[in-house]
Amino acid sequence: MIILYQYDIMKNNKLEVEIDEVIKDNLEIENEYVKDIVYGVITHESELNELANKYIKDWTIDRLDKTGAAILRIALFELKYTDTPEVVVINEAIELSKKYSDDAVRKIINAVLDRIIKE
Repeated sequence: MIILYQYDIMKNNKLEVEIDEVIKDNLEIENEYVKDIVYGVITHESELNELANKYIKDWTIDRLDKTGAAILRIALFELKYTDTPEVVVINEAIELSKKYSDDAVRKIINAVLDRIIKE
């Protein structure tokens, strides 16, 4: 989440982003799963945003704080493109949002993920 947060900040400020360097700066050891998630979210960002916006009631993902948006994108990517069990994805997203976002954003993330898995 921190890697995607930093990527988003740099991209929005029109700074050159070398994502491998951002990953390297944030990981003590090389982790292929983290790389897969980061590159997957970046590659499918517009699709993940559309999916989020479809399920966010009276709101859009770009109105969330950057950490909340990163958490939601990660969760959506994992639900759509990995074999991670839904309950694990939701629990991880909620725990991250409790730590890094406010209560309103946590509720939005929870509601979006709940709506998606109920379809």
